[in-house]
Amino acid sequence: MGNKPVLTDIDQLPVVEEFFSLQGEGFHTGKAAYFIRLGGCDIGCNWCDSRFSWNPDIHPVIETKTIVDRVIDSGADSVVITGGEPLMWNLDFLCNGLKNNNISTFMETSGAYPLSGKWDWICLSPKKNMPPLIEMCKIADELKVIIQDKYDFAWAEKYYGMVNNTCKLFLQPEWSRFDAIIPDIVEYIKKNPNWRISLQVHKYMHIP
Repeated sequence: MGNKPVLTDIDQLPVVEEFFSLQGEGFHTGKAAYFIRLGGCDIGCNWCDSRFSWNPDIHPVIETKTIVDRVIDSGADSVVITGGEPLMWNLDFLCNGLKNNNISTFMETSGAYPLSGKWDWICLSPKKNMPPLIEMCKIADELKVIIQDKYDFAWAEKYYGMVNNTCKLFLQPEWSRFDAIIPDIVEYIKKNPNWRISLQVHKYMHIP
């Protein structure tokens, strides 16, 4: 595991982008939410579609209060924190600010770093380059595994065995290999109905 970057003021975060849109994948697909993408990731998946977020030094560092104010102004009732890897940062201040304004908090994480912040929903998406911590597996509300080839099904089952028994299970085709891998995912779920499929519907709708 790489060294965790430190900001001079933990009441600030490196923000790559913010936007109000619809959740496009996983259990909450179709739900309106305000998205905050944080900079910084040392996992380095070769198929990552947000490589622009990896280097936190090239993104503006914004005070948490400003971020919360933007969410309130948007009218959104829930926020999705994604990255990069959001748990590289202390998210206590951000979650407290959102919760104090009755805004639900959702997070997408690899689970490779310890938890900070208070969450209504944690989506765990484990990565082979830097596997998740056991304690993150136990508290995940949703397990979403990216399927790039047939060997990833065994990886998915490994983490199915680590999450709690109320965790929602999703297999998501890696976007660039969608046509090649989708038949295998369909057949796998037919034989293993505890899993569901997650599709990146926002890409079909051409929305962020």
